[in-house]
Amino acid sequence: MTDLMPRVGDMPGLQDCEPDAFLLKLRSETTFVTWIGLCAGAVLWLWTPFLTVYIPLPAVMLSANARDRHINGLTTTRIYLLRQAVFLIKMYASMCWGQHPSVRRQFNVAAYPVDPGTFRTT
Repeated sequence: MTDLMPRVGDMPGLQDCEPDAFLLKLRSETTFVTWIGLCAGAVLWLWTPFLTVYIPLPAVMLSANARDRHINGLTTTRIYLLRQAVFLIKMYASMCWGQHPSVRRQFNVAAYPVDPGTFRTT
C-alpha cells in the first residue's frame, strides 16, 4: 500500500500513517470476503511485475522507480481483474492515509475523534 501513496514534499506518505495498525484494525472489523480480496490484490501486485515492467522478480525486490512503473502499469492495464485488485488496495490505502491526523493537519481539517466502538454488526 505504501507504494501507492509515497511522501511528496512535506505531505506525509502512507508509510507515515501507521499502515500496520490500520490493517490490524481493518482485519478485525471487516468481512472475510473483503479481507480475502485485499490479500488477493496484494498477491497480484507482488507477483505481476513480469506483466508490467518485464522483470521476473517479486515487486518487493524492484527498485523504487520500477515499483512505481509497476503500479502505474497495473492501474492502466486492460486486464480488468488486475485493475480492480489494485483499486481495492488503493481504496483502503486512501482510507488509512486520509484518516491520519498528520494528513488532516496538512489540509487544515480537524482530526477524527476516537472511535467509541459502539457501532458493530455481528
